[in-house]
Amino acid sequence: MSASGGLGLRAQFERAERRRRMGALALVLPLLIFIAVTFLAPVADMLTRSVDNQMVGDILPRAAPLLRAWNPADSDLPPDAAFDAMLLDLRDGAEAKTITRLGQRLNYEASGMSSLFRKSARRVRSQKETSDARAALIAMDKKWGARETWMVMRKFSGEWTAGYYQSAFDFRYDPETDAHELAAENRRIYLKLFARTLALSALITLMTFLLGYPVAFFAASLPARQANLMMILVLLPFWTSLLVRTTSWIALLQEQGVINDILTALGIVDEDGRLRMIHNQVGTVVAMTHILLPFMILPLYSVMRTISPSYMRAARSLGADAFTAFWRVYFPQTVAGVGAGAILVFILSIGYYITPELVGGRSGTFISNRIAHHISSSLNWGLGAALGFMLLALVLVLYWIYDRAVGVDKMRLG
Repeated sequence: MSASGGLGLRAQFERAERRRRMGALALVLPLLIFIAVTFLAPVADMLTRSVDNQMVGDILPRAAPLLRAWNPADSDLPPDAAFDAMLLDLRDGAEAKTITRLGQRLNYEASGMSSLFRKSARRVRSQKETSDARAALIAMDKKWGARETWMVMRKFSGEWTAGYYQSAFDFRYDPETDAHELAAENRRIYLKLFARTLALSALITLMTFLLGYPVAFFAASLPARQANLMMILVLLPFWTSLLVRTTSWIALLQEQGVINDILTALGIVDEDGRLRMIHNQVGTVVAMTHILLPFMILPLYSVMRTISPSYMRAARSLGADAFTAFWRVYFPQTVAGVGAGAILVFILSIGYYITPELVGGRSGTFISNRIAHHISSSLNWGLGAALGFMLLALVLVLYWIYDRAVGVDKMRLG
């Protein structure tokens, strides 16, 4: 069968279908570009920075290849050619003012490297030409004659490194054994921070559930007019700056704050026994529970609103008491909302930064605060990127576990 223009109906249908798909693609293309620019590109850049180590080879173009070829089992120190190359690279780096950057990079792996390169950069400018580079370097600083100094440079002389990830797992490079070993208990930072982040995020999720479920249940049982008014009250905190909401908890929770004043006035605590509820884990949990509570209430309310009250009445008419009717009939129908709110609050709390920074003190900060420290203060972008990528991988793993255990397809918002 042929249609007008000599084209078969099948060919016309396929052409129309292609046009429809191209039109749909054109509609979502801006969103795909936005996601690629704002999410995929930063993730790719973060992954690259977490393993990038090209600075060492760029600043030490002569010495780095010789260090990689050096076998520490054959000699305690590199050959004379490596000393000669290092002296030339130091002179070039001092003129280009890049040596201090190299020292800062290697200082992340072994303390004292930054001062070594700064001191050598100052002295190499005034040093005359010499045929004995080994003696000249050792005269600048005795560390140039130490095996540990050259072992550190050899270890991190390649273009790529896993050192940032090893540091993120609290492993430290030991030049004596030429291996990464787990740091001493009192020097482990990041594994404890990850564990604290997970534990406090789980506690915050639990607190928002315990507080948010009754509120959502009560709002869902109200007539539409009163329920809408109550939802406006739930959303009201979003009209206030996050910074203002966080700092208000400082005024409430501090030792001379409102809550302690009320407890003292009521005689619950004495003047010398005022509670310390700020700049610790208590402050972090309280403030973040308040801030993230709407993210639990809204999914719960939207699911509860679709549950017919006749189910509870039917269960009661069949002989079930109030608790049994709720637990056996009503609650299972809200599991989808519980799952949506829980995963939303948990993932948001894992990556929170401002609130723990302001009210958490030393014991209430999250891993995100340490990432921000490396990005903005210590300028150790490689370690910050490694920690950030590990946090992203952790969230994806938790999301996968949730999908396997509960099922993302069962999660709905009403």
